[in-house]
Amino acid sequence: MPTTRRRSPARTFVAVTASLVLLAALGLVVVRFAADRMVLQEACTASAGGAKARVSVEQAENAATIAAVASRRGLPARAATIALATALQESGLRNLDYGDRDSLGLFQQRPSQGWGSAAQVQDPVYAAGRFYDELVKIDGYTKMDINDAAQQVQRSGYPEAYNKHEIRARALASTLMGYSPSAFTCAIRPDGVEDEVPGAKGLTARAQTALDQIQDAFGKQETGGYAPEGVTSGHMSGSAHYDGRAIDVFFRPINATTRRDGWATAHWLVAHAEDLKIATVIYDGRIWTARRSVQGWRDYRPPNGNTASDTLMHRDHIHLDVR
Repeated sequence: MPTTRRRSPARTFVAVTASLVLLAALGLVVVRFAADRMVLQEACTASAGGAKARVSVEQAENAATIAAVASRRGLPARAATIALATALQESGLRNLDYGDRDSLGLFQQRPSQGWGSAAQVQDPVYAAGRFYDELVKIDGYTKMDINDAAQQVQRSGYPEAYNKHEIRARALASTLMGYSPSAFTCAIRPDGVEDEVPGAKGLTARAQTALDQIQDAFGKQETGGYAPEGVTSGHMSGSAHYDGRAIDVFFRPINATTRRDGWATAHWLVAHAEDLKIATVIYDGRIWTARRSVQGWRDYRPPNGNTASDTLMHRDHIHLDVR
């Protein structure tokens, strides 16, 4: 009869312990992998100079548009701070289709009081522009208390309500106007989309929409990376440019002003990533992707490793591609 060899208790203990350690290690890898990519709650954050703000994706889209209009007009960050504090108070940064009497939109502007038609005041670009039209008429508004400046525009029944939003408004204004690079980010859950073919201008419908909305917010931009017949060279293998899904937005020459404009646009794209189906934003040596949005902005390294090139490091242009 064959004999049965019994494993000693010590050897059994060692084997079990080793298995548990291995499982624990694998578990940590899985948890870490999931944590890097799992978005428990969609939201956006801004952090600048000790001021912080956390907002919903909807609020971020509206905040980015308010800041973009200020950037387009060459207004200071203080103007955007006042506008953002006002919108936080009046509508919670939501484009409301209701309000007191005939008040509507982000700033609860009243068509009956000459702010524009109902459709106009519910257009965030128009509404922000009208707010700034009145704000810049106020002598010394950049040095005024936020309540005083906002109240002179709004004529609100609650004239002391704006200051409580100043910290959040400052963080949003500083980041969304490009003064605080890579300090605004959104964590989103990108959904699946159907494939699209390029249209007459060489861009897919989603890419064309992104370009149109950038220029609606910021004005005419210098762009490239697409052509009516499509592009066939000049980009790395597998680039979204070849599918008509990518656009380059240029900010030249490289200096403090164009860099700030670039970051304002890059942050605007991240704020609108869910709505516009943005997959990737690369600028100034940093990258944000919808797939890994929970990680925010990360260091970017070009495929060939050449970090000395301004073009390859995207210091002179934003690369964006849509899903």
